[in-house]
Amino acid sequence: MSLRTLLTALCAILSLSAPLYAGAVSEMPDSSKSLNLDEVVVTGTRTKKTLANTPVVTRLIKSADIQRLDATNIKDVLSAELPGVEFKYSMNQQVTLQMQGFGGQSVLILIDGERLAGETLNNTDYQRLNVDDIERIEIVKGAASALYGSNSVGAVVNIITKTSSEPLQAHMDAHVGSRNGQQRYGAAVSFNNKRVTNFLNLQTDQISSYRVYDKGRTDSTLVYGSRQWNFKDKVIMDLGRGQKLTARAGYYFHERNSSEYSKDRAKDLSAGVRYYAEIGGKDNLEIGYVFDTYDKSDFYPAMKKDVRDYRNMQNSLRALYVHSFSDLISLTVGGDFMMDYLMSYQFSDRSHSQSSGDVICQADWEIGSHWELVGGFRGDYFSKYGLELTPKLSAMYKVGDLKLRGGYAKGFRTPTLKEMYMDFNMADIFKIYGNDDLESEKTHSFSASAEYSLGCYNATVTGFYNIIDNQITTLWDSSLDNGKGAMRYMNVDGRNIASADASMTARYPIGLGWKLSYSLFHEITKKGVPNVSDSRPHSLTWQINYHKSYRKYSFDVTLNGRWLSHVNFHTFDSWRSGNYVEAASPGYQVWSISLLQRFFGFMTATATVDNIFGYRPDKYEYNSLFTQGTSFLLTLAIDIDKIFK
Repeated sequence: MSLRTLLTALCAILSLSAPLYAGAVSEMPDSSKSLNLDEVVVTGTRTKKTLANTPVVTRLIKSADIQRLDATNIKDVLSAELPGVEFKYSMNQQVTLQMQGFGGQSVLILIDGERLAGETLNNTDYQRLNVDDIERIEIVKGAASALYGSNSVGAVVNIITKTSSEPLQAHMDAHVGSRNGQQRYGAAVSFNNKRVTNFLNLQTDQISSYRVYDKGRTDSTLVYGSRQWNFKDKVIMDLGRGQKLTARAGYYFHERNSSEYSKDRAKDLSAGVRYYAEIGGKDNLEIGYVFDTYDKSDFYPAMKKDVRDYRNMQNSLRALYVHSFSDLISLTVGGDFMMDYLMSYQFSDRSHSQSSGDVICQADWEIGSHWELVGGFRGDYFSKYGLELTPKLSAMYKVGDLKLRGGYAKGFRTPTLKEMYMDFNMADIFKIYGNDDLESEKTHSFSASAEYSLGCYNATVTGFYNIIDNQITTLWDSSLDNGKGAMRYMNVDGRNIASADASMTARYPIGLGWKLSYSLFHEITKKGVPNVSDSRPHSLTWQINYHKSYRKYSFDVTLNGRWLSHVNFHTFDSWRSGNYVEAASPGYQVWSISLLQRFFGFMTATATVDNIFGYRPDKYEYNSLFTQGTSFLLTLAIDIDKIFK
């Protein structure tokens, strides 16, 4: 029996209506619809393509997936959906990201294709990413500098925000947890009168400080509580004749109870405008401007004093033009210009700034019915660093139900203003110095994948190989400070990263679906150089979902889980030493189950049991899962406009 016949038979059995015989191919459900393969994505090529027909492997997470997870933040979403992703606590409980050997500085987070200002320990402030406002998330792994410039050497995560397709919509939701006063409240109002569309979203959440205990309850760690507000508004105006003007604005406020006497605060104000025009049926033009300013401060309640000690301000201008020579060949050209200003308590002279500009050229060529090639290059110039050139080439070959993809891309990460000019006294223990002689990190990224889709099923296997040169890191330099020594940013010998992703997804007509994803990571170092990455060599995520609808009631039951393997690595035995010692992080697995119910078309109630089996680590370290064991969550949402329909 062939694989195609076997899959056909399984789909027929589970559809309950399709006939069971080997030739029942015509009865197979349309895989492009049941598996979202006809969804349009833009991140991999910056042009609109369906998920099934993009030459660059793209992972898609939709708003319905986020709703079924009952996720409260972006960390929950990415951890549940993507193996190889792990969020950890670092110094002072700041959240850091690891994705198959790449840290947060090498994973570019975008909102509607735009960069975000501000960072902490080389990571985006993930708290400012409001999950209630997300329409979909597109993830592209591998170097993407030829499209997105610096910092995209490991992956690009593009968060596409919601718009409105209905004349009027009003939504409210409340989320409460069984532990630590966890609460989240949200509201959204939107309208669409064909000429003007507006989507306004507001979210606030809070959690009290709490203690986590290890498995034997012999030690505990205090986790800081916090509160925050997130406001976003997006307006789209149809100007006629294929022209649209989009304006957006956002405000974010976060306060963390970092000590008895003070609180950490973060604020962000952003705004942007984008003009889009279709010209003559074969061309389209996009021009945009974005402003983003991110502040951090220390608030002293007793004195009612808020002391700002960090500001990152970015002004960006972009133009992109796409010309279609035919239905098979298109050319994309464009450029960006950005002013980047950074004021930081870690600078001796308080502030630095730099400007940067780039030009992009990309060609997309469909060769017959089987081949598609996408090639291009980008040139970036930084006023504090110089010029970087990054080429890319991607290819896809389609034959029957099989798609083969492959590609090469050069990536780079220029030294940040912090890495070049830092001059910081670390609590009188040691100092950290920047280095304005740093060279940029360079990455050569190769990828190859195979995808097979048939009826209810989709399977994808992708391999990556990344060659990294001039990695930027901090090392102890005993010659600094008159022989006392200090930490300094330096370039070090490169390392290579080999990784692979494999996923299998099925969606049956009876409402049953499942997906299983696996990630492999291996760090390749030069002879005699120890491995220092604490990324897990193996990880799995899985999900089983069942959906059932009645006239005025429907429900989804979703079981999620993830497993992360044990990892051995090396770290410095002290800040003042170049000596490595062995370290390890134990593996673990966590499960959750949620029941989402919809009543009368306007009300949704979701109950979730998180960490079903009550996992706790043997001891708490920076990369431990901070959990109090099993917890319960309840979300209630009402679509007010649907009450009257």
